[in-house]
Amino acid sequence: MTSLRELGRALAALGIIAVLTGTAANAQNLDQGKSAAKLFADGCTTCHRSPRGLAKGRFKLTLYLFLKDHYASSADTASALASYLGSVDSNQRGPSRAAAKPSRSATGTSHSSLRPPMPVQGR
Repeated sequence: MTSLRELGRALAALGIIAVLTGTAANAQNLDQGKSAAKLFADGCTTCHRSPRGLAKGRFKLTLYLFLKDHYASSADTASALASYLGSVDSNQRGPSRAAAKPSRSATGTSHSSLRPPMPVQGR
């Protein structure tokens, strides 16, 4: 009778081991196959309106390490995002300050509108 009991315990232990090892979940990378622009749109637009300026003045390596440690799900994702942010800043430079400033004739304002307003009488 003790041999049947020992055999039952051994089978139960093997069954538990089989269940625990057989149900291990396979991890999925949900970011796999997405472009860097899509990764930014999915994960970064909550806080950042656009990718412009986020890599300004930063080395790609330091940006990569920061993203890998804090935001990206993998090293590949961090690398893709760092490259994307760097390319956005280097390829799409905004117009110079002089070009961005409209001329007075285009806006219809005179030079006198740059003065502060007159104080309100009676106060």
